[in-house]
Amino acid sequence: MMEQSISHKSTLRPFWKHLFRYNWKFGLFLILLFGISRFVFVLHANVSGGYNTAFIIFLLMWFTPLIFLTRQGRKEIGLRRPRIFLWLPASFLAGGLCCLMVFVLFGWLFSDPIDQPLNYIAGAVPAEISDSDRLTYFIIASIPSMLFSPIGEEMLYRGMIHGSFTGQFGETRASVFDSLAFALTHLANFGIIYQNGHWHFLLLPALLWVVCMFVTSQVFFRCKQTAGSLYGAIFSHAGFNLAMMYLIFYPPF
Repeated sequence: MMEQSISHKSTLRPFWKHLFRYNWKFGLFLILLFGISRFVFVLHANVSGGYNTAFIIFLLMWFTPLIFLTRQGRKEIGLRRPRIFLWLPASFLAGGLCCLMVFVLFGWLFSDPIDQPLNYIAGAVPAEISDSDRLTYFIIASIPSMLFSPIGEEMLYRGMIHGSFTGQFGETRASVFDSLAFALTHLANFGIIYQNGHWHFLLLPALLWVVCMFVTSQVFFRCKQTAGSLYGAIFSHAGFNLAMMYLIFYPPF
């Protein structure tokens, strides 16, 4: 397992030490800064159909550890070689399984397509795709989905935010905070939906979606802990997104 706490003594770069301490308050600052920005830009993308601005937010998340943390700080949040390399493909499969379980659960509980998250997310995909073009679209959509949000969000949530809470709360409780922040910001992806020119809040599907995203975040965290590296969480997140893209382009029913 990874260390149970972060020293916080040599974590932040010297410039930032005059403004922040690497503690839960800094973590809350990151949650609000990136969480609200991501939320707003994803909602806007759901209307416009263009996700370029949202990708910029994910890229900024990529560089957050480099901007704020020392080399030792980046190592302490998990940016290091995995201790168990074989856990990376296992993490990838675990993330894919999480997505499949979410898909099956929503399909079992809700018969209306509007209440199912993958149907809503699939709205960004062209309605009519020939079989000859489907694989091309799938590859084009899958590559960025396995890079931008998995790397950016895991750097931020399982890395920066998680690390900022461990000093006061320990690893397990810190994972609750980062998972809850991750789950709530994903209401912009589903739960608050834009359809036929109007916004809707789907109460029960939204609550279930938040719970599913929280549990999935916990899986990402366990993959990080078992691999001994943040790359475990990144691989698991990438597996979830690849499975999501597959189920969107090749729905089983």
